[in-house]
Amino acid sequence: MFLPAGSQDETGVQISNRLRASEIFRQVTKKRNFQQISTPVVEYAQTFTNEVAGMDLHSMLKWFNGEGEIEVLRPDWTAAIARAIAGQHPSKQKWSYQGSVFRFDKEDTESRQAGIEIVHADRFFGEAESLLTAVAYLKHLNIEDYVIELGHTGIFDALIAPFTFSKQEEAELLKAMHDKRSDLVEEIVVKAGNAELAKPLMALIDAYGSRDIIEQYRRRWSDRDDLTEILTHINKLIDLLEASGVTEVIVDLGRVKNLPYYDGIMFRGFLTNDGSTCFSGGRYDRLYKQFELTTSAVGLAFDVDVLATHMAAEKEPEKICIIASPETHAIAEEFRMEMEEQVVDIQYELKNQTSYHTIYQVVMENSQYKVVEK
Repeated sequence: MFLPAGSQDETGVQISNRLRASEIFRQVTKKRNFQQISTPVVEYAQTFTNEVAGMDLHSMLKWFNGEGEIEVLRPDWTAAIARAIAGQHPSKQKWSYQGSVFRFDKEDTESRQAGIEIVHADRFFGEAESLLTAVAYLKHLNIEDYVIELGHTGIFDALIAPFTFSKQEEAELLKAMHDKRSDLVEEIVVKAGNAELAKPLMALIDAYGSRDIIEQYRRRWSDRDDLTEILTHINKLIDLLEASGVTEVIVDLGRVKNLPYYDGIMFRGFLTNDGSTCFSGGRYDRLYKQFELTTSAVGLAFDVDVLATHMAAEKEPEKICIIASPETHAIAEEFRMEMEEQVVDIQYELKNQTSYHTIYQVVMENSQYKVVEK
């Protein structure tokens, strides 16, 4: 039987690595005092499609329930967790989660995530703790070759604020900026009657690279306190990362939000061997306005499938087989329980001797069963 598009079977190392990545994440976040949280895999669509969250219903796996309301398979953790913890006491700040999200607009319909959310905390603390938790987790996974990218939604928002765009035009402009399409950016702003904005936005697309970009734009925006304040904030986070031993940090001043609820600093982690994104996140204070809360909220999510692909396979322990029979299975089981460090298989008939390092057999000697090496 074939599988639906975007679905996949898995075996072997990928599953083993993903389970190991999951357990390491649990240990790392526990030691950093995160509280675990889980939300239902089935939610009302409104949790994600309301005016504040602003996600696209077309990308979700959905159906009508018996009452005629639209339900979906969880497409996003952050919005779900915001719903779940909106009523919690502000002293509960650090949350961690693990599980799948389901989206049609991804290469695989199901993707596994592990992530953190920090709410009601000092803004810089939340961002710093998010990034340093990412650094700690990658270190425990023995993944060393990665780059952290920093951006900020406020730059694009501040540049277009004096100009008038329809909602559709702004959405198209966001996509063009996200895709780094200078030609489309120019076409959209000129068509909207805002031609003078074309040059600054097109330049912003190329404002990508080392922290030197920050100083270049600090001089360019010397008369814009709102923009230089953002640059100072990004610079402060780079100082923190470098002081913590992270040497590969890049800046993308032209990055725009890929989810509607982001409203501040954004960060991503890229693996340098193939450029794949291993984590992403950012600030989303505005998401809590739907619950009439004015608060600080920031977080990030790891793509566990990507991490599992790039993890070194776990060293295989010694594999042992014990040849037994229905009458001697209990004897073999008792012997197996004494071997805590090895992988021990019990078989009635040995079909592949090369699969094992050592083979034992249950035999009768002097009217007693014994387990001896074959």
